[in-house]
Amino acid sequence: MFTGIDEVDWASLRHAYGSAEDVPGWLRALASADTAERATALDGMFGAVHHEGRVYDSTLACVPFLFALAAREEVPDRGCIVELLVSIGGEGVGGAEGVGGPKGRERAAHSGSGGGGASAEGSGARGNPRSAKAPSTAEAPGIVGNAENPRDGGTPRTAQDPGTSDGSERDRRAREAVCAGAGVFAALVGDPDPAVRRAAAGALVRFLEEPPRVLALLRQRLRAEREGCVLLALTEALGLFAHRYPAHADGALDLLAEQSAPPYAPGLRLAALGQLALRAPGRLPADLVPAAVQLLQQRSAQRLRRQEQAGTDTLVRRIRRLRPSDEQGAMLLRTLHSALGDRVDDRIALLTGQLTSPDPVDRCNAVWMSAGLFRGWRGAYDGPVRLLGAQLGSEQDRLRDAAVSVLAELFALAAPAADDLHALVAARPDLWTHRWERSSPTLGGPLKALARTGDPRAVPPLAQLLAGPSAPVGLGCEVAHLGRAAAPLAPAVRHRLGRVPLDSPTAARLAAPLLTAVRAVRDRHAVPELLRLLSGAPDGLGARDAVVGQVIETLAELGAAAEAAPLLRGLLRTRHAVTAAGALWSADGDAGAVLPVLLRELAQPDPLVRASAARQLAGLGPAARGALPELRRLAGAGPLRERVPAACALWRIAGDPDPVLPVFRYAWTADPRTRAPIARCLATMGPAAAPLHDLLVTELTDPRRHTAQQGAYGHRDIPDDEELLWMCRGVLAGL
Repeated sequence: MFTGIDEVDWASLRHAYGSAEDVPGWLRALASADTAERATALDGMFGAVHHEGRVYDSTLACVPFLFALAAREEVPDRGCIVELLVSIGGEGVGGAEGVGGPKGRERAAHSGSGGGGASAEGSGARGNPRSAKAPSTAEAPGIVGNAENPRDGGTPRTAQDPGTSDGSERDRRAREAVCAGAGVFAALVGDPDPAVRRAAAGALVRFLEEPPRVLALLRQRLRAEREGCVLLALTEALGLFAHRYPAHADGALDLLAEQSAPPYAPGLRLAALGQLALRAPGRLPADLVPAAVQLLQQRSAQRLRRQEQAGTDTLVRRIRRLRPSDEQGAMLLRTLHSALGDRVDDRIALLTGQLTSPDPVDRCNAVWMSAGLFRGWRGAYDGPVRLLGAQLGSEQDRLRDAAVSVLAELFALAAPAADDLHALVAARPDLWTHRWERSSPTLGGPLKALARTGDPRAVPPLAQLLAGPSAPVGLGCEVAHLGRAAAPLAPAVRHRLGRVPLDSPTAARLAAPLLTAVRAVRDRHAVPELLRLLSGAPDGLGARDAVVGQVIETLAELGAAAEAAPLLRGLLRTRHAVTAAGALWSADGDAGAVLPVLLRELAQPDPLVRASAARQLAGLGPAARGALPELRRLAGAGPLRERVPAACALWRIAGDPDPVLPVFRYAWTADPRTRAPIARCLATMGPAAAPLHDLLVTELTDPRRHTAQQGAYGHRDIPDDEELLWMCRGVLAGL
């Protein structure tokens, strides 16, 4: 297995933490009879030699020895070794397989997020705590260290590796190396070890570039295989084959169609339907969703029967009963949801079936899948939201907490579950706050979700928290969602704002949420507390400088800027000049005092400052005509987030739509994040916005949220998108 290993100059090669001189020891340990030694070695391989899916020169040097290990039946845990080879040779994120590819799954496994394929089943790579210290993918391709060892908790450092090619070249060479040894995978699909067979199925499709032979091997194995986890891997491999080899796809799709029908087991049929939905939607049955729900319930019943028939009660089994999970089932349904894509009504129907399952594990999986649907797609969600609310009465904390977490993201869309949220808040005061270890208390999920719906029943418990000695710091931000219904809370909020220690480093952190609440309830009586926060301006603010802009905007919103005029004038030469100038204009309407300041800020090198100045100039209206030449220049070129506020200002000042609408049309398509400010401006234009009618209609008929991003989301994505839809409807109504 290790012929030639000592002839490699490992000390001259590198991995994520420096010299690769420890790699031969890890390779030898992979063949050890000691379980702990093997685990440590695999941890080193994934954590250093193939850190976060990267390929180093030492990674390439390991490939022949990994193949030799995988081919020897006496070596334990070879399924993990095959998965390591698959990850080393894989296209990675952004490649042909996207996030479902081997490197995407390897990263998911190490981050603890599960994922598809074999690694989700528990025999894949061990989790690696060092992955939290990963360098970003934008760093230099050669990653070296200062002789730090991952076993000592060293952190990867970036530098150019002398004598190595860039990352893309090493990735190419890694794939070539794994493809060159892919004949081993052909033998391993029939290996005695199910974990090896499971890992080899996908490896065969990815690296043995002989489609007829690969399909024949998959068909042969499918007929002979009896292990459920391997059959699922073979099903996924057939779907991948259809994707990679369209000219040969019919044979794989025929096998998938066969697997989707009786007499195959419910789980395997679900997997086959998911792959057909991904690769050949036209071959799906007309009753796909009812069939999938029925198969899910049948599969769950079988799984529960197997658990009841299990042998001796052990500690592990007792723990699993306390925290039941079904990652395999979750993977099957995630695949189906992903394949259905923009078929939102079908996905709602599927989700409804999942959320009404008698199995709480199925319902818990459904709750988390609903989050992905809500974040990415628009739809009529009252029904699923009510079903989420029904989970709040569950005796299983895990299911209840999952439902609360998703409902808290929905804001006003969670209103159909408000009764259930209120019942939970009323029954469980212990859930009003949550305290993380060694940190301040935060507002508890049920009360937060109820407040975000705007339901006034959240006011009494919030009042109790505000009256207590340790109200959550961020409570004010949630009070703001109640609007005028939170008026009874105004005195308590005002009292807490007046107690913010002015000289404390935490002054801004404590004040910011309370300022949000004051502005939302329009508490005019809080003006003295607001002015107190500005005391010492401009030079003696200390940590409060971080909230000066918020204080000024709140004063202006309350119509109290005139009371702060002397302080505001003192801020016209600071970084708060734009906000202060806008507030002074709202106080006395003296353009002669504020226009020169805004023109000066409009010429600043920082595009954020220029955009802010443009927004304030828009508020001056025709009085800001002196800014038109510079605003026209800014609207004509530069970053879209600067061009859009400049164009809005042009409209508000000159009232001419001709130079404005082309900017809006281009920005609307080029950068979805500009749509909300554009829609706000269009709402002021009336019939002059008619030439953009098509954009508004298209937005309202698009099932995809404008805030949706692959692999990322913000906590306000859903309410921000719903607000855009509301504004678009308003603009169309005004045309």
